Amino acid sequence: MKPERKLLLASIHDVGPGSERQVDQLATLIEKQLGSARFAMLVVPEHHGAHRLTPGSAFATRLRDWADSGVEMFVHGWYHRDQSQHEGLASFKAKHMTAGEGEFLGLSRDEAARRMRDGRALIEDITGRAAAGFIAPAWLYGEGAHAALADCGFAMAEDHMRVWQPGSNRQLARGPVITWASRSTMRTASSLAFAALARVALHPLDVVRLAVHPGDTTKSSILASIEATLASFAGRRRAGRYAELLG
Repeated sequence: MKPERKLLLASIHDVGPGSERQVDQLATLIEKQLGSARFAMLVVPEHHGAHRLTPGSAFATRLRDWADSGVEMFVHGWYHRDQSQHEGLASFKAKHMTAGEGEFLGLSRDEAARRMRDGRALIEDITGRAAAGFIAPAWLYGEGAHAALADCGFAMAEDHMRVWQPGSNRQLARGPVITWASRSTMRTASSLAFAALARVALHPLDVVRLAVHPGDTTKSSILASIEATLASFAGRRRAGRYAELLG
């Protein structure tokens, strides 16, 4: 089912106690263009094995308040860091598509399912609401992760090029996600160029997705590009919720 109107779906990745300051900055930037709580958060329970999200903590209270205000909460892995050994195509993806952040690229079906279920249980316990879905760190899924998605019953999942319903594999949205890269000058320049192109080329899509990361706050050029991109799309379409894709 197509959405009734063209949508803009914005999200903040890598949300956790260790990124609270950056998440606040990004949330303020998004809300300036889209309005209050018109975005999703991708929550990492224990980013890089540190900054564990703990029920009853001050950050857990903030997460629940965001959820109560209407922010959609996605499970975004458990550690985010990739600790698997890879071969073939997976090795290429791990090396060139992320800097060791593709946690679910090399996991077995059982281990992927365990982390998915544990992450969902924690986030749902804290927010008091069902998780919106699962999105793998760096949008990278191995065979085990794809199989585990069908086992775990998430309402939706997302990668670089699409949003879909696990199990049925029904397509919910298609098109490249607009995101930025801060870890090198060359990658930053490339992401700025793509965002500028996207502000012109992606308007025909029914659903446009835009994703920001805590690292984006380290470069003023990226923040300016995010603001310009939000403004460009918000002027022509409604800031929506991922749940609308389910009809």
